Amino acid sequence: MRLLITGGCGFIGSALCRRLVKNPEYSVYNLDALTYAADPSSLNSIKHLPNYTFIKGDIRNSQLVSEILTSNKIDAIMHLAAESHVDRSIDGPKIFLETNIIGTYSLLQAATQYVNSSHGIEKFRFLHVSTDEVYGDLEEDDAAFSETNAYRPSSPYSASKAASDHLVHAWGRTYNLPVLITNCSNNYGPYQFPEKLIPLMIISALQGDPLPVYGDGRNIRDWLHVEDHVEALEAVLLSGKIGETYNIGGNAERRNIDIVKLICTTLDKQRPRRDGKSYHDQISFVTDRPGHDRRYAINAGKINEQIGWEPVHTFTDGIENTIRWYLDNEAWWKPHLQGKHK
Repeated sequence: MRLLITGGCGFIGSALCRRLVKNPEYSVYNLDALTYAADPSSLNSIKHLPNYTFIKGDIRNSQLVSEILTSNKIDAIMHLAAESHVDRSIDGPKIFLETNIIGTYSLLQAATQYVNSSHGIEKFRFLHVSTDEVYGDLEEDDAAFSETNAYRPSSPYSASKAASDHLVHAWGRTYNLPVLITNCSNNYGPYQFPEKLIPLMIISALQGDPLPVYGDGRNIRDWLHVEDHVEALEAVLLSGKIGETYNIGGNAERRNIDIVKLICTTLDKQRPRRDGKSYHDQISFVTDRPGHDRRYAINAGKINEQIGWEPVHTFTDGIENTIRWYLDNEAWWKPHLQGKHK
């Protein structure tokens, strides 16, 4: 099976590539534009394998995508390339619209032409990887998001992802492109870019910097270990029903402030401060960001019932292992702080 992964040098994309190449029956082609959050070094362990190929390029380049599809006889696209940080989308939304909407459109167009020109590839799949943020937010006593929830995006980022979801649905309905969509909860784990909450707090604590918590810190997120996520993506690709959406969650709702406190407590044990004080002293509360969703929670019942997937990692074990990875891999994250990774 020949797989084109878009955004394969990103956090989730690199985890997906590392997983897939373990299977010698897969040939993995990684298309990535190498924007600021991409890091090819996350794939050093697989870059010399015969069933892995890296291609530098932009998903908005339909001609390039068409050439990749045709020359490599691609069987499936797993589309993860996206601008994904909410704060950045508030400060500069244009690139989110260009990458997440126009980029997805370009991929869909290239895929449709490829399928049509190849007289319909029976096993071709277009898997679009999206986010739970398209659903908006929940009150603390609301039921978790299911696949039937209406879209109510709050940020430019989530609006751009909602738009791309709708495009994928439309191409499936209008052009009969064999599409699948997944919407996942917040990911965490090794190789995550330092701007995201968990690595940001770990690294800021180690650097002796303040640990900024938005608002009152009571915003709730459902946390999903990245290795569980990519296992689910493979399962959906192989066993998902064409045209369907699958929510992927970690069954691990936590308040942001509790996450930060847990990181501090764990670091107090694993890497105590030299001055003997607790990392908790570095916590500070800052002005909430505009449109900050209060709670996300995923009902992953559909993917469990139809495909048989459920997360393996508990949050307690997953966060401890993640913290240990960042402690052991300063050589990976320190260049990001200095802007040396491109």
